[in-house]
Amino acid sequence: MAVEDEDINPQKKKAPSEDDKRRMKIVPGSLMKAVMRPGGGDSTPSDGDQVAYHCTVRTLDGVIVESTRSEYGGKGIPIRHVLGKSKILLGLLEGIPTMLKGEVSMFKMKPQMHYGEDDCPVAAPSTFPKDEELHFEIEMIDFAKAKIIADDFGVVKKVINEGQGWETPRAPYEVKAWISAKTGDGKLILSHREGEPYFFTFGKSEVPKGLEMGIGTMTREEKAVIYVTSQYLTPSPLMPVVEGCEEVHFEVELVHLIQVRDMLGDGRLIKRRIRDGKGEFPMDCPLHDSLLCVHYKGMLLNEEKKVFYDTRVDNDGQPLEFSSGEGLVPEGFEMCVRLMLPGEIALVTCPPDYAYDKFLRPANVPEGAHIQWEIELLGFEKPKDWTGLSFDGIMDEAEKIRVTGNRLFKEGKFELAKAKYEKVLRDFNHVNPQDDEEGKVFVGKRNLLHLNVAACLLKLGECRKSIEACNKVLDANPAHVKGLYRRGMAYMALGEFEEAQRDFEMMMKVDKSSEPDATAALSKLKKQRQEVESKARKQFKGLFDKKPGQISEVGIENQGEDQAAGKNENDGSEQESDGVEAQEFHEAAAEAPRKGWFYRFWPTSGRLFSALGLDRCTIL
Repeated sequence: MAVEDEDINPQKKKAPSEDDKRRMKIVPGSLMKAVMRPGGGDSTPSDGDQVAYHCTVRTLDGVIVESTRSEYGGKGIPIRHVLGKSKILLGLLEGIPTMLKGEVSMFKMKPQMHYGEDDCPVAAPSTFPKDEELHFEIEMIDFAKAKIIADDFGVVKKVINEGQGWETPRAPYEVKAWISAKTGDGKLILSHREGEPYFFTFGKSEVPKGLEMGIGTMTREEKAVIYVTSQYLTPSPLMPVVEGCEEVHFEVELVHLIQVRDMLGDGRLIKRRIRDGKGEFPMDCPLHDSLLCVHYKGMLLNEEKKVFYDTRVDNDGQPLEFSSGEGLVPEGFEMCVRLMLPGEIALVTCPPDYAYDKFLRPANVPEGAHIQWEIELLGFEKPKDWTGLSFDGIMDEAEKIRVTGNRLFKEGKFELAKAKYEKVLRDFNHVNPQDDEEGKVFVGKRNLLHLNVAACLLKLGECRKSIEACNKVLDANPAHVKGLYRRGMAYMALGEFEEAQRDFEMMMKVDKSSEPDATAALSKLKKQRQEVESKARKQFKGLFDKKPGQISEVGIENQGEDQAAGKNENDGSEQESDGVEAQEFHEAAAEAPRKGWFYRFWPTSGRLFSALGLDRCTIL
């Protein structure tokens, strides 16, 4: 039986736009067009185009109602609309897309085609004869694709020449541009076209607001006209406000932009590019952990700007090579180098906490010193691509990264260590073992990485996330001893003793060899629970014997005892061996930030008292 071809999945019809719905109201004879002067070319405006036109409205007997032309009492400024975006009269909505550039036409409109339209989106002037049939004389001056920058059409950009790349200026970039400006009727009011281009810092109100908004969408070497209405013509060093000027057309050529980045968002760590590098930003930057090669000069940010180190002088002219993501240079230094292109030179201004206050400080750098580095990125070597490697090769590369993470963990750089482990876990998403033996090795390595992440989270005080990391192992293998131990320690750090006890007891059931570690953990658990209960009894002793009106402050009398006890707990934390992993991973739970004793006794107390607006438990 033959089956006719059918469109099984017909495309849904596009819902009509508001303009389409308005066009449906047009009836024959309500809009007539007569060409008075032909235009040039063969293209007509379409949606997304900005059209500029003069308009003169007359009654049928020739009396002028209104006009944009100065000879007819208008301001001489053409009307600008963006087709498909601006609200315009129905007759013009239908008629303008039929016109050529330079064309002059007369449109005869019934009232329902201009301001007499039901629910007309354009308000009629107070004296306008909106119930009469009228003639609209339209001269099409220009039309071109435009970018609407301000939602109210107060800033619109027309591109004349496309620019290079995609990077656009933003605060606090430094910009060089040729700029000229004309009023809406064509009078030149500003010209920076000779000598040096106009230089300004983006975001500091050094040019009118609307002009800056427009330039903020431009790329290097782009040339454009930016149309700015009066509400966006804010005073600036470039141009004072022109009295009585409703609109200014800025012709702009973006000559150069200097990338200046506020790395922290508070103005303390600033990277200023002083020589462009090669490639596209940021695709060709060493965003990922890489082997970097740089020359740099370090200066104290004081009046003398004393140089305390220069690789070209103090390192026998040899550049510095280091691997990013391993804490081998100050944090502010590495953050900025990661956003440099090969060959780029940047000037970095860095606060003490991102320079040498938290890093090995050179002898000639005083504590608390603000630093300025001049850095040249000579090049970088990306991490080895796993594509094409055998399974064993991939496992070897993964182990190298994990060993680096272990070293960082041992050095107390827990965030960096966690980043190393998580990178390998992300890359593991694209690894497919080919047989059972490879699958076993792969799962073992992945579980080890999840538990390493859990150890880092525990050190960082993120106990809940540590438990989640352990669960990624235990959900697939509930008898994983190492996962049980790590999760139990996280529960204990949270004061959730029942859950911790279950995990430690399960360890002994599934693996007798883990009994020493589990027994030690249970002993510690018992001690902590006893201390919590003892403190609770002391705190609440006599609480309910108080008479009405008396106040008992909870948590104040024994505050000193609590602090001393907490210190003793940390001092007495045991260091269990983890068999496969280094000893320091098992110390994570003992050193994890601890919750208060009252939280352990009543875990939901924090949420309750916070909801009531009470930071301490004060019983009335």
